[in-house]
Amino acid sequence: MTKKNLIIFMPSIEGGGVEKNLFIIANYLSKSINNISLITTSYKYKKKFNRKINIILPKKNYWDKFSRRLKYLICLLMLFKKLIKNKNYIVFAFQANLYCVLICKLLSIKIIIRSNSAPEGWSKNIIKKILYKNIISLADKVMVNSYDFQKSMRKNFDINPVVIYNPLNRSEIIKKSKLKIKNVFPKNCLKIINIGRFVDQKDQITILKSLNIIKEKINFYAIFLGRGILKNKLINYTNNNGLNNNIKFIDFQKNPYPFIKHSDVLILSSKYEGLPNVLLEAITLKKFVISTNCPTGPREILSNGKGGYLFPIGNEKSLSNKIVLYNKSKSKSKKFIEFAYKKLERFDYNINLNKYLNLVNSLR
Repeated sequence: MTKKNLIIFMPSIEGGGVEKNLFIIANYLSKSINNISLITTSYKYKKKFNRKINIILPKKNYWDKFSRRLKYLICLLMLFKKLIKNKNYIVFAFQANLYCVLICKLLSIKIIIRSNSAPEGWSKNIIKKILYKNIISLADKVMVNSYDFQKSMRKNFDINPVVIYNPLNRSEIIKKSKLKIKNVFPKNCLKIINIGRFVDQKDQITILKSLNIIKEKINFYAIFLGRGILKNKLINYTNNNGLNNNIKFIDFQKNPYPFIKHSDVLILSSKYEGLPNVLLEAITLKKFVISTNCPTGPREILSNGKGGYLFPIGNEKSLSNKIVLYNKSKSKSKKFIEFAYKKLERFDYNINLNKYLNLVNSLR
């Protein structure tokens, strides 16, 4: 029996952690699956994909200017049109999961969905939670990227998703970290870095508030690397509280690893995650990590605090204490870093990519 072809569905490629995994997973699958397509609106990332992948795009290339919802709509229409013509496919959805499930079930197409962020981030919306609970169970396979995430899905939606950790290419991270950049950090200070979109989920304002608390106590310099709708708000807080000489905002970088390499500590302040790649990347480069104990991922990556410090979501006082503690005991931090580094074996590149291939093949 001929195996079914594969469509990967990712309408909006924006350069974050999910996208990094998309590039890696799609290219790996293309080595074993002859007919693989990607439906997206994002022209600018075409070169990231293996030439074997058939990239299905709208005729015009201006869609990156529009909202995610509009991108979802145009890609859902393209998906529907594709499946109507030929049903010899399975679908692997990275975004717009509920809509993809409905289309696939309508057309009797098997579908895998990859959930990217913990439901605690949005499940307070009762209508959305009810819809999600009733539709998500229709998918043939649901996958998440951490065991805490799996527990959350069981609790909130009574489903038992497959867990596959993010595949971590340590050699590539180390190689890219060696790129020479201008020395963005001053000498003789605590070098702090945060990497992420400037949106409510990432909650960088909590980091700024914590730095405001300790600005008279320690000599630090912090870099915030990213872009987003809250950037001006964060800059205004920095200026209004006399932090502008200690903080720098840098636009999104395709290669953030040299910046991490030159830092001392990476701080993650998210309200919710899935499995934050940036923590894995910092640990790969043997940097100390301070993170919120948010759902889901950080606690699992840091082994309940054995591999770095955890603090409560939105608690700038606790974070400021953690920063001061780290600054006072840098030599003792090495045991945290080494412990976290050893635990990276769970995220082995080839092992986890092979799990993705097995998951797809189980429906083909």
